[in-house]
Amino acid sequence: MSFASFADFLAMGNHGAYVWSAYGICLVVLVLNVILPLQARRRYLQDEARRMRREESR
Repeated sequence: MSFASFADFLAMGNHGAYVWSAYGICLVVLVLNVILPLQARRRYLQDEARRMRREESR
């Protein structure tokens, strides 16, 4: 597929809004699939460290 100009590439044959929003949503989902588990792991480790400190002080 070739386009006459960059504007035609962005327009994607008048389907640009759908195509680029689909790419954007996909990118957001992929980023969240990386970030959210990392944050959950960090939160879990912090909670466990806090719990262990609390148990040691008893």
